Amino acid sequence: MLPPPPRQRGRQASRIGAALTAVPAPGIFIATAVSTYMGAGFAVGLFGVMPPATVAWWRVTIGTLVLLAWRRPWRPRKDGRAWTRRVLGVSAAFGVATATMNVLFYASISYLPMGTAVSLEFLGPVIVAVVTGRGWRPRVAAGLAMAGVASISGVGLDLSDPAHRMGMILAIGAGSSWAGYILLGRKVATGGAGMDALAVGTAAGALFYTPLAATTASGAFSSAGTALAVLGVAVLSTVIPYALDQINLGRLSADTFSLLASLMPATSMVVGIVMLRQMPNFGELAGLILVSFAVALAGRS
Repeated sequence: MLPPPPRQRGRQASRIGAALTAVPAPGIFIATAVSTYMGAGFAVGLFGVMPPATVAWWRVTIGTLVLLAWRRPWRPRKDGRAWTRRVLGVSAAFGVATATMNVLFYASISYLPMGTAVSLEFLGPVIVAVVTGRGWRPRVAAGLAMAGVASISGVGLDLSDPAHRMGMILAIGAGSSWAGYILLGRKVATGGAGMDALAVGTAAGALFYTPLAATTASGAFSSAGTALAVLGVAVLSTVIPYALDQINLGRLSADTFSLLASLMPATSMVVGIVMLRQMPNFGELAGLILVSFAVALAGRS
């Protein structure tokens, strides 16, 4: 069977985009979380083959190749406007922030338990919600979300341990990059170029970190299983979630997006209950309740 012509493919993509836009924002976040955590499961198994920063680079690089093949941003834009230096600059800055977020987070979980790193990284979205939100509602919701994420993920830091201190610095750095990802990503999502700008941005991020990963990247080809795992990490943790994020970034304010991001660690706990029969403890249940209140407050706006 022959593939559909370009115009038909464009109409199909538009229909898919319209269908996704009709999905409530929390549903998009939950789908993003499921995909991201599935990818993280593959990533952890790769840390014995390559440094975490190299795994993160492969995640961004392969995701870039998929996005470039899909979007082909060198073609004339659908809105009829040409690429400007400003749009390219914002897209590139967004891509570097995205890659930095991934590199620092993967490096942090080589020193800290993932739950601790997630709690520290979530400081970035909380600060965005507090600074950009208007009125008392987003600030109260930010406090509830931070408490909920900390309760779910746990913050077990031993500052006398050099490894924990390094992990804390890296995780907080990842959180700062997450804040940049939200603020710049909203500009990209509302700037007209959409997914094309996402493809350009991830390309810039991959190129920026190529010198860091150049000497260890060949580990991805050590076996067929490793290569497939790297591909799985890229598609599940970059292509799918960042494409879904562009939908929410285009329709939510920065503070609401930041607060709804607390659904991600909450979703990981629920997935553990349903799929792995991992029953939550009191702290995790309390965290889920706090996140639910935060999301309800964010949703009121």
